[in-house]
Amino acid sequence: MADRDDVCILLPTFNEAETIESVVSGFREQGFDNVLVIDGGSTDGTRNRAESAGARVVEQSGSGKGQAVREAVTRHIEQPYVLMADGDATYRPDEADRLLEPLLSGQAAHVIGNRFADMQPGAMTKLNQIGNRIINRAFETIHGRDLTDILSGYRAFTRQSFQRSSLNATGFGIETELAVECVKHNISTAVVPITYQPRPDESDTNLRPFRDGATIILTLYQMAKTNNPLFYFGSVGLGSTVIGFLLGAYVAYDWFVNGIAHEVIAVLGSFAILLGIQLLMFGVLSDMLVAVNREQTRRLEDIAVQLTQENRTQPADVFDDKQVVDAEGTEDSDTETEPAMSPHQPDE
Repeated sequence: MADRDDVCILLPTFNEAETIESVVSGFREQGFDNVLVIDGGSTDGTRNRAESAGARVVEQSGSGKGQAVREAVTRHIEQPYVLMADGDATYRPDEADRLLEPLLSGQAAHVIGNRFADMQPGAMTKLNQIGNRIINRAFETIHGRDLTDILSGYRAFTRQSFQRSSLNATGFGIETELAVECVKHNISTAVVPITYQPRPDESDTNLRPFRDGATIILTLYQMAKTNNPLFYFGSVGLGSTVIGFLLGAYVAYDWFVNGIAHEVIAVLGSFAILLGIQLLMFGVLSDMLVAVNREQTRRLEDIAVQLTQENRTQPADVFDDKQVVDAEGTEDSDTETEPAMSPHQPDE
């Protein structure tokens, strides 16, 4: 059974001087000695306060939360389990075991903290709550799974599952990419309730609701290209087909009622219909290819797991014993096949 020494607390920060010290101290009081703060170039003394609280601090080579998380896990973390949180004191360190329990027991490889289970008054504005609901429903529609709160920054995962994921986001889209990759690679995912607290009055948020929200929606749609191609191509194809039929209906109406011809609009409408139908067909074919690829990947993973289990249960000296038996058999065989001196052979 894994323990706290196998867990690294990951805290991406940018200008969190007012709260980072209490966050680091909170996790260390819970028995976590491996606390890594990766800082995006803070100018308010965040790094110094984190170090004074007992954290290991590194400065990221790039910018943005997504880049910080990817760099931290791939370059600076060696522990098999990672617990990621924000440095703004909105998450409670004493609830870390809620996220780690499914991970350490082997029930899941990725755990998401559901902020909506216990959201404190003032923790999230009404605008952000509406945006979060829309994004979560969009995720369920596009990627076919309800993970309740895909934008939660309080989550735990195995380093192995993280390395299986293809992550490119540089900013707040990292949580969205992690959720999509869990569905794409069939990574076992659990959702647990957590408390979401308001930020202290002295602390300012780095979130830009409209810009970051639009980026997250765009990320969800772009990642549907490889996870749900039927939706990705089908949505555009359906839209193009509908526009083509509307243009065709307008041309037909104006021709029969007013006797006015719209050759250019008719050509555009026909092109839109043909394009839409082709995109729909391409989406269906792509979805079939993705389904076949997933099935083959699942079978290969099952074979790999089976081979790993067989190697673990096989005694370490089986091969050596076989070599000894073969060697002894070879020596006996050589002795038996050695030609004997003929009794009629004259002595020299």
